Amino acid sequence: MKYYQYQQRDPVKNYFPLPNEIFCLGLCSGELSVYSYLLYRENRKTFQCWPSYKTIGGALKMSRNTVRKYVELLADKHLISTEYTQVITKSGQKLNGNLKYTIRPIAEAIEHFYQLQFESKISRMEHDAG
Repeated sequence: MKYYQYQQRDPVKNYFPLPNEIFCLGLCSGELSVYSYLLYRENRKTFQCWPSYKTIGGALKMSRNTVRKYVELLADKHLISTEYTQVITKSGQKLNGNLKYTIRPIAEAIEHFYQLQFESKISRMEHDAG
């Protein structure tokens, strides 16, 4: 048996951080996958990236529509924000570009999650009392 030495990996270069709190938000596997991919692609200084639905889907083995659904769910949960972009061709024609994704602070998502839980509990209590 031949011995293969593993290459040394740079912990900053070859990895990306995933916040521990992400597992407290009740995300499904698809949401977690898309969120992880966006973190992988983000610029660490601007917290933004521009992958297309097709690119994300190809990397995660999902259809464009499935990626779009998970992106919308992540935005609803305040984990990301999206912004439409435009591209100008050489001939001067304006076309729609990829979405610009901004990874939001995890604290905002946690606050939103707990706020929704609180409102749901109040609503149930009012319903039970009435």
